[in-house]
Amino acid sequence: MIPLVLIALFAGLFPHPEVCTLDGFTITHVPANVGATSDFEYEWEDVTFHSRVWETTTGDTTTVDLTLKTIRGDRIADLESLRTFLTEYHEKDPATWDLTAQELGSYGGYTTDGQAFWFVEPGLAAETTINRSRFSQEELLKTAAGFRPS
Repeated sequence: MIPLVLIALFAGLFPHPEVCTLDGFTITHVPANVGATSDFEYEWEDVTFHSRVWETTTGDTTTVDLTLKTIRGDRIADLESLRTFLTEYHEKDPATWDLTAQELGSYGGYTTDGQAFWFVEPGLAAETTINRSRFSQEELLKTAAGFRPS
């Protein structure tokens, strides 16, 4: 039997015990003080998204703190096809979308202010967005690096 003191100690180390996996990905880092979670599954242009969203509600206002997504579909053949797809999905003008090529964990991807996405393998990619008014770009990168296939 585990003493209650140990349970209380470990409970403080894992502020979101329900957060462990999403669509075959392990989640190893979530910023402190994110809100409640909701999971969604949806499709756009024959690509399937699984997302977990953390939201904070203050009074009548709800703010998205963090979103993690898996992206699955035949259109995702490599990093450049992922970038092209997400440019359309997010309705970005490619000339104005300030992306920086970057390694995210062991995967090649792109970052911009508050957003990171990376290619895992043909048909599979991931994306992380964070509320930059509450969390740093460093938190985005830590979270992205900690969201990887199980």
